Amino acid sequence: MSVDLKTLIREVPDFPKPGILFYDITTLLKDAAGFRVVTDQLVEAVKLYEFSKVIGIESRGFIFGGPLADRMNLGFVPIRKPGKLPAETIEASYSLEYGTNTIVIHKDAVGPGEKVLIVDDLLATGGTAEAAIQLVEQLGGVVSCIAFVIELSFLNARPKFEKYPVISLLQYDS
Repeated sequence: MSVDLKTLIREVPDFPKPGILFYDITTLLKDAAGFRVVTDQLVEAVKLYEFSKVIGIESRGFIFGGPLADRMNLGFVPIRKPGKLPAETIEASYSLEYGTNTIVIHKDAVGPGEKVLIVDDLLATGGTAEAAIQLVEQLGGVVSCIAFVIELSFLNARPKFEKYPVISLLQYDS
């Protein structure tokens, strides 16, 4: 089955603020074939790397990371916004294209030396992924790979991740 994934992603200008072009994946998610193709492609792309858990970044990283972990018979770890995880956490703050935010992970989510895959929907400026890496490494974990559905390559975030394999299924150059 051939599915042009870019045709399933809605582009919303001036969201969440003027000057930002938002790539809305809800139109991809509601298409069963498109969602299946994305999951299949992620599995294929990451299976070359060694990891024992999939980490998804709130909230759209959960949408792709959960099915990916299930398909690969691995555990899933959520990285969330503050106040959403019930046990003891650590946190990292980061800058976004349009502001700042903080994410947290349970202190017992990743063990020393444990290899993980980090998944999110979008690589823009890279701040969220950098913070997720910081959290994993603070817990003693090892990031084997970082995977995204979409990469805004014109924002040039990829050089921030020279130490890590970066996978993106779809690239936007402008």
